[in-house]
Amino acid sequence: MLREDMERTISAYFDACNRADKAEIMSFFVPDGVHYFPEGAPFGALRGAEAIADCWVRCVAELGSHWTIDNFVGDTENNQAVIEWSHFKPKVELLLRGDEWYRFAPDGKILEIRAYYACPTHEGVKEHRIGGFDYAGRGYPTP
Repeated sequence: MLREDMERTISAYFDACNRADKAEIMSFFVPDGVHYFPEGAPFGALRGAEAIADCWVRCVAELGSHWTIDNFVGDTENNQAVIEWSHFKPKVELLLRGDEWYRFAPDGKILEIRAYYACPTHEGVKEHRIGGFDYAGRGYPTP
């Protein structure tokens, strides 16, 4: 996949999220795509294009959510990209910043997103990680 195609796809996906367009949001994912979040985050792992779309539509309605893409890096050899983003939540006067790692299918659809936030540590949590993500199964070092 070309770098420009990855960047264009992610940008169009963010535009659809900002418009709370459920059908269009779903169109960017393989049907069983997954969006992972940090352990302890409110969403857990969103599994399936419809669950992902429903979440962002709800965030726009309830929080006034609006997202920006602040930086982009694309890996054309592995069909992966990383972005830095800002998530504005004006109805609750919050701003969340973070990064996301994207994996794409050969047809350009999103297979998975792994979100990493700038956030405080949680008392009692010994391992800060993306919830529901199989680190050991993917070959990541584990304690």
